[in-house]
Amino acid sequence: MREGDQVPDFTATLDDGREVRFSELLAEGPVAVFFYPKAFTAGCTAQACHFRDLAAEFAELGASRLGVSRDDVATQRRFREEHDYDFPLAADPDGTISDIFGAKRIGPLWSKRMTVVVDRDATVLRVISSETDMQVHADQALEALRSVGSAG
Repeated sequence: MREGDQVPDFTATLDDGREVRFSELLAEGPVAVFFYPKAFTAGCTAQACHFRDLAAEFAELGASRLGVSRDDVATQRRFREEHDYDFPLAADPDGTISDIFGAKRIGPLWSKRMTVVVDRDATVLRVISSETDMQVHADQALEALRSVGSAG
């Protein structure tokens, strides 16, 4: 995925077992979709917690957050509950969502750590890739959302 690309609609299974279409999430505003390799690991926890800790800033911009990993629904539920995340986590055990966004690695490996900021019309606003800087994902997602807001 690159800036300007269109994200096709897809169905995700959330940590609470509900299935939701991506277009339903976009109907409420832009979405920062962040991919993390594996729940409960130090880096992934730091990345997701930073998205949680910036909840007010995302809300001010009318944006939501969606975490995605190849963990199963039960693991995603425990991860969300243990860290009190105020956003849904999508289970992507077969890598379908990761593949759509270009976050899937070859073979059975975990997904890449990346964030894709998607505007209401499904246009990619920014792609953020860093395997080692856990803070940059939410920070740059907010920067992208603010720049679109100030331009419009």
